[in-house]
Amino acid sequence: MSEVSRPCPTALQARRAGVLLHPTCLPGQYGVLGSSARRFMDFLAEAGVSVWQMLPVGPTHRDLSPYQSLSAYAGSQDLIDLEDLLHWGLLTDAELAGFSNDTSRKALFELAAGRFHRGDYAPGVDYPELSGYEAFIRHNSFWLHDYALFQALREDYPVDGWQSWPRPLRDREPAALQAFAQQRQGTLERIRFEQFVFFHQWHNLRRYGNEKGLYLFGDIPIFVAHDSADVWSRRDQFKLDPDGAAIVVAGVPPDYFSPRGQHWGNPIYDWSAMAVDGFRWWLDRLGMQRELFDIIRLDHFRGLQAYWEIPATDPEPVNGCWVSGPGQSFLSACFEAFPDLPLVAENLGIIGAEVENLRHDFQLPGMTVLQFGFDGSPHNPHLPHNHKAWDLVYTGTHDNDTTLGWYRSLDERTREYVNRYTGHTGSDMPWELIRMAMASVSVLAVVPLQDLLALDSDARFNTPGTAQGNWLWQLSWDSCTPALASRLRHLLGLYGRLP
Repeated sequence: MSEVSRPCPTALQARRAGVLLHPTCLPGQYGVLGSSARRFMDFLAEAGVSVWQMLPVGPTHRDLSPYQSLSAYAGSQDLIDLEDLLHWGLLTDAELAGFSNDTSRKALFELAAGRFHRGDYAPGVDYPELSGYEAFIRHNSFWLHDYALFQALREDYPVDGWQSWPRPLRDREPAALQAFAQQRQGTLERIRFEQFVFFHQWHNLRRYGNEKGLYLFGDIPIFVAHDSADVWSRRDQFKLDPDGAAIVVAGVPPDYFSPRGQHWGNPIYDWSAMAVDGFRWWLDRLGMQRELFDIIRLDHFRGLQAYWEIPATDPEPVNGCWVSGPGQSFLSACFEAFPDLPLVAENLGIIGAEVENLRHDFQLPGMTVLQFGFDGSPHNPHLPHNHKAWDLVYTGTHDNDTTLGWYRSLDERTREYVNRYTGHTGSDMPWELIRMAMASVSVLAVVPLQDLLALDSDARFNTPGTAQGNWLWQLSWDSCTPALASRLRHLLGLYGRLP
């Protein structure tokens, strides 16, 4: 297939710099989608950064992984800034103060949602923000009803996922779902209201950033969690047995990140079933993400060309096999629906010519990671002299060690190679690699905030293939100093990356 012609995303039409930081890393006593996120945006703007990249922002399981969300559409209620509820008269000062004394977010939202639905708030004061509730419910009806039911059911049946629910609820028998909904109306109203507040705050945040010249860069995991509203409500879209168990699951063979490979456990899509209605589920998902972000990364893009399929009963990733993905037909449907879809392909790991050809056919930017460049070959695509202008460059990603931790862990020979390539001694690491990223021809250079802060391995955000100790790192505002902003802004000015 020859390359398609499509518009370049606005955010990638000029050289820019970005910072990678997941919102959960931000300090915030009552949540982060208010003053905390705005404060971080102010810091980015002061530093001349014009892209804020983050991980998926959906509700997570107990392991906190953003890549195993309870919904492909919903936002995480844990990110919501509760102070808005105080401003709207839906909570009192005393109730909000009680949150720091272990009053749960759920309990506060039950109070606020009850008052909202009764109209029992700030009498005589008009809050136009709240008048959009019914429109929000209608606009999101294609996912919100099932999500609210799913979350309410999880509260009644919190162990072992939806497969363990009573069969009539597990199998979505209409009479059983209707009876449950009638019994749990208050819970369903609370969950829908949480989503309304999340999206209200998010759109305000995006507007605030855009006014400062900042673009939001989001992330879509290619697969979804088995224990999710999506799989429960749309079993026909996945390779499941009659009881809802996965027949095959996703993962990857041994690679840079994991010598044994990875067993993700996500159910595999029934791509032939999805193709029947033109991939409608995916188009709805992408449409929702376009409302949240200015740029969207498709995680594990290579899975569209071929994905690693593991028998669900086999714990060893190496016993999987490559299966052809929907590739051309899927992406054609996406860009027919959204000609200006601002998609970036995550093309890391085991990537062959077929994957890169698919990416190039649709003119999708890819990723290079400086930490991957130093295997001794001058032809390594991650080295700056091999970069392409259309691609993105990172010092490291959320799956890497911090750059300082990475550098300190290198063997002596590789560390010397890094020093010779950078022309430095490593005494100013990670800024030597940060400078290299900014000097690259790549249109967008992204640096994890931990690298800007020159943090060691203790600040690593995720270690692939492990289940403990991930997704926990927290920023201290004391680190975001005017001196740091000034140093970064000077570097961006040198390399033409200021807005």
